[in-house]
Amino acid sequence: MPSAPVSGSQPSPMLFFETLRSFHNAFVLKAAVELDLCSAIAKTGGTVAEIAKTCAASERGTRILCDYLTMLGFLTKHDQHYALTPDSATFLDSRSPAYLGKAVQFLMHPDQFENFQKLTDTIRAGKPEGSNHLAPEDPIWIEFARGMAPLMFPAAQAIAQQLQKTLNGVAAPKVLDVAAGHGIFGITIAQQNPKAQIYALDWANVLQVARENANRAGVADRHHLIAGNAFDADIGKGYDAVLVTNFLHHFDPATNESLLKRFFAAMNPGAQLVVLEFVPNEDRVSPPPAAMFSMTMLANTDHGDAYTFAELAQMCGNAGFKDAKFIELEAGPNSLVTALKQ
Repeated sequence: MPSAPVSGSQPSPMLFFETLRSFHNAFVLKAAVELDLCSAIAKTGGTVAEIAKTCAASERGTRILCDYLTMLGFLTKHDQHYALTPDSATFLDSRSPAYLGKAVQFLMHPDQFENFQKLTDTIRAGKPEGSNHLAPEDPIWIEFARGMAPLMFPAAQAIAQQLQKTLNGVAAPKVLDVAAGHGIFGITIAQQNPKAQIYALDWANVLQVARENANRAGVADRHHLIAGNAFDADIGKGYDAVLVTNFLHHFDPATNESLLKRFFAAMNPGAQLVVLEFVPNEDRVSPPPAAMFSMTMLANTDHGDAYTFAELAQMCGNAGFKDAKFIELEAGPNSLVTALKQ
């Protein structure tokens, strides 16, 4: 039976309505990005008339959009003037190096909406009936690589720091960056370690983005490309570190163990494995950003999930790795899991 309401409170339908209309928030933010609204606010005095003119939009639409974004927490409003919050100035002003506006194309891709519209059927079947984005050369991964790179900078710095002791003890460290995408993880290591040689593994079309970023960072001469599938591409041997970033959540544990065994065989003794993942607590409902990612995997993959540290540690152990450790990151929803080939 339903529990009785707490004394002094009444049941409220607000959670129901707020949940069902939450998609409004996503489309409001999408409109703001497409209008480059935050850049307009940063460039002007923040009045409706100034913002509307800069965005080539109506004053009525601009006012309502700005008020809505204020209620969401993206803007502040004082005396009919709008201003950016520190977060919005960092991530939504298109002039910022950490601009995330390009991630909208990936996060709101029509295929992802289609898969969630069929979620009831997916839950019944245990896997999606809609599009699956694991096909080689799928264009969505180029959008991912171009759009998500700024979000990964803090994690990339954390990984480079984590590997500093391991790699500094090697004359010419060799690093495999699996499912490299934008290449930011390996590129950051190359920037911090002038002797490191990075081998970026991904599909050929996605590696074009990694090449662009490596050229821009000035490390292209030490950033090598391996085009192909992570499960059967010729990855070579002699690695002192292997990075597996936001990849294991696409597959079931048995598949992940076979993949990790493959990397284990390609690594030198003493080499370090670094896994970046959405890692929920053992209760699988906290912290929410990591725990909720399981639903994203249910909607978009046949067997993927967000794995707990215990589950990831077991996969690493079954693949031969030792001394698995969990490292919580300060920024973003991801955490690190590290392990050693002893």
